[in-house]
Amino acid sequence: MATLAETLAEDSQKLQQALGLDLREARLEIQILLCHVLGVPRSWLISHDRDHLADTAAQAYAASLARRLSGEPIAYIVGRREFFGLEFFTTPAVLIPRPETELLVELALERIPQNQPGNVLDLGTGSGVIAISIAKNRPFATVSAVDQSQAALAVARENAARLQVPNLRLLQSNWFSSLEDEVFELIVSNPPYVEAADPHLLQGDVRFEPLSALASGADGLDDIRRIAAAALQHLKPGGWLLFEHGYNQGERCREILRQQGLSAVETIRDLAGLERVSLGVKESV
Repeated sequence: MATLAETLAEDSQKLQQALGLDLREARLEIQILLCHVLGVPRSWLISHDRDHLADTAAQAYAASLARRLSGEPIAYIVGRREFFGLEFFTTPAVLIPRPETELLVELALERIPQNQPGNVLDLGTGSGVIAISIAKNRPFATVSAVDQSQAALAVARENAARLQVPNLRLLQSNWFSSLEDEVFELIVSNPPYVEAADPHLLQGDVRFEPLSALASGADGLDDIRRIAAAALQHLKPGGWLLFEHGYNQGERCREILRQQGLSAVETIRDLAGLERVSLGVKESV
């Protein structure tokens, strides 16, 4: 029977070859699977690398490894993903939180006063990572988060309960449809923005994610156009609209924002130097 160290070395190579991962990334994923099955932190593996998996744990680990080797995202296998310093419950009903989306949260927080009340809206909240991260860091703000998917809202509710965010409101809505005449100081969204025919939709982790949360028309901008077209009537004067988009969509997104009458329009690049978030403000009267 292999030791944990031998299992880690052997299965890291298997995963590297099966999914084309960097060996370091593959090794990290095997560690995550082992820790998930054993219910231990990664540091435990180092001091117990000569241990063996008990039969029950070995069976659970083998099943998890088989799922990952088939390409299923590790976040769905272990049911959680870290985002903005918090751990979120994750299921196939929602997109997997990605580190580049943390830029959207950072830009939102820069525009929300720390010790003053205010109203913030997160459109298409999914697992709730954006809304909850904002609510945790701006406890005086009231954060509303909407999604048209009841399954996604169930995930967001569990995350909100786990992370204890009393200043968060969750409701079902197709973008603004259930909000009537409510207005906000800031509206934020990570909407679908992938072109419907993009071949990447058939590759990697995204094969397992909900298509409705990924693709948005022929050029990927249908939902961004809908959001921008309705945003002005839901923004207070001086209120901001911010949304994530694809690396090659910045210029078109800026044009959409300007066409809708927003000012101070710009696109912010992520840590990789790619255009990631576009934003604009509703002029004060």
